Amino acid sequence: MSAIINVFEQYPVVWLLSILLFSLLVGSFLNVVIYRLPVMLENAWRSECEILLELPSQRPITDKNAALTQDAQTQCAETKHETFNLIIPNSHCQNCKSPIKPWFNIPILGWLMLQGKCANCAQKISARYPFIEALTGALGLVAAWQFGVSSETLWALIFTYFLICMCFIDFDTMLLPDQLTLPLLWLGLLANLNSTFVALDDAVLGALFGYLSLWLVFQLFKLVTGKEGMGYGDFKLLAALGAWMGWQSLLVIILISSIVGAVLGIVLLKLRNQDQQQPIPFGPFLVIAGWIAFYWRTDIIDFYLKHWVA
Repeated sequence: MSAIINVFEQYPVVWLLSILLFSLLVGSFLNVVIYRLPVMLENAWRSECEILLELPSQRPITDKNAALTQDAQTQCAETKHETFNLIIPNSHCQNCKSPIKPWFNIPILGWLMLQGKCANCAQKISARYPFIEALTGALGLVAAWQFGVSSETLWALIFTYFLICMCFIDFDTMLLPDQLTLPLLWLGLLANLNSTFVALDDAVLGALFGYLSLWLVFQLFKLVTGKEGMGYGDFKLLAALGAWMGWQSLLVIILISSIVGAVLGIVLLKLRNQDQQQPIPFGPFLVIAGWIAFYWRTDIIDFYLKHWVA
């Protein structure tokens, strides 16, 4: 292991390329998680409802487009259960169900070789798959460049991969699963046991205040308007960000997320031609703000104090 580390330290390009390739592979897996985890959660909820209400068992959903909708309840009345998780079934075309050959699963290149279409039925394959792979690779490079050959890079990669997953899942389904937010929170506390990014007491307070701050906003908004302005997943996500960066970063994260949300929210409403009353997930804005604050919160605070505080 020490020999490998020495090579990385002597040849930074090798280090960066290794992290890039690894992150591209992880990005391919993140596509699977982003697609399948909401479906798996829907299947679990349906199974629990069937048990509690003593309903006939139905076939699990295997199509994300059917998940989290009322149509999912009547999708299929078959009693035969199919295995559906992050591993099974193998990657396949959602249209014709034909398996995707291994060489077409190569990050980015596989999609380019297929020219964005299924090799069997020519059904269009979303460009979001290579985009997520490229995004994961690019953000992985930022972590490797920022922290160099160190344990901080490994923690930063884990942090980044979780954020990418949550961003797209929340964007698609308006859900921030506990299966992602809570592990991210505990991993943040674990990472800071030795004050990797912030002191442990700051991390604990960051988790506490992160949750309570949005919870209080939620309660006040509900009291005034009678509506729920955000979900509990947002509280847990901000708590997780606080665990990674400490309570001092929370105000920066909230301010950046508000700015990003205002700008991108308007853009999304215009692109989708949605009513202004249409709910927009807040999680992606928190994710973007959290990622920015993770690397540059000190610079942002210093800039603010220098230019805006007398």
